[in-house]
Amino acid sequence: MSPDWKSSAASPADAVAHIRSGTNVFIHGACATPAPLIEALCARHDLEGVKLYHLHTAGPAPFAASGREREFRSVSLFIGAPLRQAVAEDRADFIPIFLSDIPALFLSGSVPLDVALLQVSPPDRHGMCSLGTSCDAARAAAMTARVIIAEINDQMPRTHGNNVLPFDQIDVFVATDRPLVEHRPAPETAVEARIGELVAGLVEDGSTLQMGIGGIPDAVLARLHGKHDLGIHTEMFSDGVVDLVEAGVITNRLKAVSPGRIVTSFINGSRRLFDFVHDNPMVAFHPCDWTNDTSVIRRNPKVVAINSAIQIDLTGQVCADSIGHRIYSGIGGQMDFIRGAALSPGGRPIIALPATAAKGRVSRITFQLAAGAGVVTTRGHVHWVVTEYGAVNLHGRTLRERAAALISIAHPDFRAELERDCRTLHPAL
Repeated sequence: MSPDWKSSAASPADAVAHIRSGTNVFIHGACATPAPLIEALCARHDLEGVKLYHLHTAGPAPFAASGREREFRSVSLFIGAPLRQAVAEDRADFIPIFLSDIPALFLSGSVPLDVALLQVSPPDRHGMCSLGTSCDAARAAAMTARVIIAEINDQMPRTHGNNVLPFDQIDVFVATDRPLVEHRPAPETAVEARIGELVAGLVEDGSTLQMGIGGIPDAVLARLHGKHDLGIHTEMFSDGVVDLVEAGVITNRLKAVSPGRIVTSFINGSRRLFDFVHDNPMVAFHPCDWTNDTSVIRRNPKVVAINSAIQIDLTGQVCADSIGHRIYSGIGGQMDFIRGAALSPGGRPIIALPATAAKGRVSRITFQLAAGAGVVTTRGHVHWVVTEYGAVNLHGRTLRERAAALISIAHPDFRAELERDCRTLHPAL
């Protein structure tokens, strides 16, 4: 690769000049959000009907600002904080979909993409860029979009796996040298600590882990230092995994899929995490239709899938994407991994959540889900449920037994009310 490749760089304004009205555009997400391209696109006021498809993005989302609806229509496949208000006010759209199914939207032509806005690493000596911190659906977008507009960032990690984008396939690019958006965890709470202890107790030596981001997954990871030969096959991970690799706890030695390697689709964390994955052949990034394929997940032994919830009713229905009718996040990969873990030899699918919300005023374990609440994990798929008051396994239990088990791990202030409501259906409770 010629060392003077940067001489072909365009300005952000010239790069996004390739976008026309009425087109479908994919935006790279999470830490790979191409902020300079988004800013330049939103500086234009000559467009109409541009649809922007994306998962959760980092940083501001000016395309979803009030008053820009005729120009841009955001279509979230998983909602992050910048889009929640816009979706709630019907200024932006949301598609409920399994993470494993998203690449097929583009690959099948169901959603034909005109443009992909990506952030990638600089080309190596072979002329190859990488999709950096987020492969997920970006690879499918890069394969199918008619035009690829890229931010080539000197600080984007070069990552390994099925994550390569040839430089000569990029139609126009801007060259930057800027830090990626970092996610720094909040201090651990007492509730998260207790849930972390209980979940860690369900993790056996030799397990393959899937976890998300947030206080509870971080609390679990912090309590696994006494385990041996853990592996990682997940849709995403954050800084807590690095600690366990450096401590020799995560070896990936006993995995059936990509033994010796951490498998992920994207990452979200701090500069320390970005440095860890940079040019690290131990970490393999793959599209989410492969990482989240249950036929792949189930091949690993003792898969422990740790996922969260907003609310769970006494039959075991799990709402994880909305607060009533208000969409909060998305389906994501919860069902992919809950089912994959259930099919794994010795696997343990886990839903972990605090017993209450709203500073203790609301029970997350409820007689029935709130009106409009979405069921992400069905009562037929749920197994382990963990709160700070205990861990119960609902698999194979009757409705009455499930109700009693869930009430036992609800906050004590709400147990009498839950029992009273439940007796309207199960007098023998």
